[in-house]
Amino acid sequence: MDFTLGPDDTAFRAEARAWLDEHLVDAYAAAAGTGGPGSEHESIDVRRAWERELGRGGWIGLGWPDGDGDGDGEGDEDGDGRGDGRGDGRGDGGGYGNRRASLTQQVVWAEEYARAAAPARVGHIGENLLAPTLIAHGTPEQRRRFLPAVARGEELWCQGYSEPGAGSDLAGIRTSAVPDPARGGHRVTGQKIWTSLAREADWCFVLARTEPGSRRHHGLSFLLVPMDQPGRIEVRPIRQMSGTSEFNEVFFDGAHAEECVGGEGNGWTVAMGLLALERGVSTLVQQIGFAAELERVVRGAVTTGAVTDPVLRDSLVRQWAELKVMRWNALCTLGAVGDPGAPSVAKLLWGGWHQRLGELAVRIRGAAGAVGPYDWTPDVPYELDETQRLFLFTRSDTIYGGSDEIQRNIIAERVLGLPRESG
Repeated sequence: MDFTLGPDDTAFRAEARAWLDEHLVDAYAAAAGTGGPGSEHESIDVRRAWERELGRGGWIGLGWPDGDGDGDGEGDEDGDGRGDGRGDGRGDGGGYGNRRASLTQQVVWAEEYARAAAPARVGHIGENLLAPTLIAHGTPEQRRRFLPAVARGEELWCQGYSEPGAGSDLAGIRTSAVPDPARGGHRVTGQKIWTSLAREADWCFVLARTEPGSRRHHGLSFLLVPMDQPGRIEVRPIRQMSGTSEFNEVFFDGAHAEECVGGEGNGWTVAMGLLALERGVSTLVQQIGFAAELERVVRGAVTTGAVTDPVLRDSLVRQWAELKVMRWNALCTLGAVGDPGAPSVAKLLWGGWHQRLGELAVRIRGAAGAVGPYDWTPDVPYELDETQRLFLFTRSDTIYGGSDEIQRNIIAERVLGLPRESG
């Protein structure tokens, strides 16, 4: 792809920068830079309000296709920035309340969002995973029902995939669902784990076994479950060694699932399509955050004098160079829809890189990185500092979202055509 910016992209950048400067004020400005992996507990209420602010501006769902022709997904005629499908005041809004934007313009928005140090998104799962999945596999009615609410920043989503004993081996899930004759849809029973933002989410997309006696990837369905079901859904935070609890266990006890995406029994195809979407512009956004973390580590090395150590200095240069490589890889594969190796390569690159950055940050701090605050009181928990949190959280980077071993198997079998492991 040609990522040279043209006049339209330059104008789009100016518009995005002006909007952020105007709206990122007061409580939103105070929450700048909060949230994100390892810090999802920060400023939740403000960040949820910020999602609605982004929605009113039409900045959620950039590049989604037009609506399906009627209902909530239809744009209004005058494009006045409101109505059933908001434009941006120029009549060029998308069909679900979002703006039309090219891939280069989506990259521009990501860059400007990072430049402004805006709060970390709490609606990214709905925007970047659920929405593209509905666009690819959902019915027109499902798209009209769910996409406008995501675009308005009003409904948040979480992902119900991993289970105890079925994390990287997703085909081994045991959560089951049976038809609900009274209400339609399904009743879901089982347990999910490592569920980010489950306490904040309004909905969860759940991979469940709908065919009794089925095995592995057969007999699975992709279900949409409302989270507000007292007595039917219980969310238990998982305390991490970083001291935060952004992951959760979710227990379903006959919870009602309203919709099935892609048809009953086709859940594996839908689920794999969703996992292939965990790249692209969202990966570039992640890398912008990585660049900010690397900059803080470099500043720490300069402040402490650690930068004079040739070994540490070489490691810092290597981290910088590898981040540049990741960016160009992401840009080159941005339009690689259907490439089974692209998301696995991206995951291998950023997982190891981020973990090494956490290790490097602690090495630069030296002994001070291993101790708590000087005024710590026994039996009273204390907050980790930025470096400690980075180090501890990144231990999980090569595991969650698909372990390194699984990613290498995908590349070997689906890209290189090597034989599957025996046994």
